[in-house]
Amino acid sequence: MKKITFVLSLLLVLSIGESSAQKLKKIFNGKNLKGWTVPNPNNDNWTVADGQLIVKSSEDRKGSTLWTEKSYTDFVIEVEYKNTFGIVDSGIFLRSDKDQIQIGISGSRKKDLTGSPYIPGKSYPKVADISSVKPNDWNTMKIKVVGDNYIVWVNGTEVMNYTSEDIPATGPVGIQLHPGNEMGINYRSIKLSEI
Repeated sequence: MKKITFVLSLLLVLSIGESSAQKLKKIFNGKNLKGWTVPNPNNDNWTVADGQLIVKSSEDRKGSTLWTEKSYTDFVIEVEYKNTFGIVDSGIFLRSDKDQIQIGISGSRKKDLTGSPYIPGKSYPKVADISSVKPNDWNTMKIKVVGDNYIVWVNGTEVMNYTSEDIPATGPVGIQLHPGNEMGINYRSIKLSEI
């Protein structure tokens, strides 16, 4: 009887894990920016080619943010990204332009802080472990946001867990193109699941 209970429990856990993974849905379709609010003027900072979101600085190196049209409360977002040229300073905004998870080199700290939270007025309150980041290659970043807590994984490794005092309860998700740098970053997959 114990063996049957164990097997049923194991199957339940596996099916819950698998159904959670199946809930991730594309919010970037690989064809266009439908479902996103494109900054105006765009200046070709945000384009789609070969199934990828191409993010690059313009000559004036002004920054901008590409926002989802939809707002979210608790969610998991997973992006596949590759730094393509220059000093990449990008990130994923969580529900507003306040809490951001860094991708690439911090302009203020001049070092790679991928996976770390950036909050205006607090800078980087916690530094992520970047040992799992693959330079010049595709990386997968997953961020789970529940209430005021978020956890970040890079390439399957948990790199940071933080509870924020500043994050709003609901809002859109944004992809940042930081001003001031000549840079490029591509996203080939952006998926999200509401919890």
